Amino acid sequence: MRIGITGHRGLSSEVAEQVRASLAARVEALDTTELVAVSCIADGPDAWWAEVALDAGAKLEVVIPATEYRAGLPNWHHAEYDQLLSRATDVHRTGLTESTSEAHQAGSEILVRLSDHLLAVWDGKPARGFGGTADVVSYAREVGVPVTILWPDGASR
Repeated sequence: MRIGITGHRGLSSEVAEQVRASLAARVEALDTTELVAVSCIADGPDAWWAEVALDAGAKLEVVIPATEYRAGLPNWHHAEYDQLLSRATDVHRTGLTESTSEAHQAGSEILVRLSDHLLAVWDGKPARGFGGTADVVSYAREVGVPVTILWPDGASR
């Protein structure tokens, strides 16, 4: 089973804790010898999914939306990003250079096409900009990839 992830970044510590617990529970319910986590490994749900899956013995495939993608992530996340990338069994690239919204959507579309199922850490609201979580969920539904929404009851961002 190949399970991709999309989700909001910059979550409060309370929401982040709940999301991390939800992701861990998902992995515990799966046969991790057959699991491939697919992620762009950005800070937040992308990295958390990769970590919990790897720690449980799953494989990781990474999608890099643009050559300059890492530089656009927070500096504090670079070491974690590099560590996760080094553990990936495969890396997929869009071929784009600039880390724009269009590149992020292109990377997310590759991620969706690589996945049998998509987890979405999504509050159900429209994307704040092109390539946001809502756009990724919409694309997955459009191409027939099942989506599971993971959002804590009563949470906001």
